[in-house]
Amino acid sequence: MTTPHALTLTLTTPLALMLDHLPIVRFRGEDATGGFGLLPGHADFLTVIDAGVLRWTPATGPVRYAAVRGAVLTVQGGTSVAVACREAILGDDLPRLEAEVTRQRHAARDTGRQARAHATQLHARAIRRLMAEMALSGDSSGLEGTEWT
Repeated sequence: MTTPHALTLTLTTPLALMLDHLPIVRFRGEDATGGFGLLPGHADFLTVIDAGVLRWTPATGPVRYAAVRGAVLTVQGGTSVAVACREAILGDDLPRLEAEVTRQRHAARDTGRQARAHATQLHARAIRRLMAEMALSGDSSGLEGTEWT
């Protein structure tokens, strides 16, 4: 019986090459249809992962994890697993990884709130400035001197 080829895992984000052809013996993920597993020799495969935790067992060492968002996963030739995603956080302790993901989500939500509040303040300031300019010129409607038919 022949031994199946080993798998390699590559994980990339727009800003970083997180893992580059890391030898692994198994891989687990979850997409919209449910969980799936990959072993050496798997058929070519393509799926989208909105957000989730990927798990793999390196050729040497304990199980590792990555929390990903906005990912496309491909398997080619039964030997290569590639994940391209918007964001990824690597870890070897699942509870700590989940806590970090939660912390980052809260931070992103707070940053979004601050940005919306700042945009609202700028918008209100611009309107006040326009109204003040119109009051100084004596034209409150912007339509004085316009003929209506």
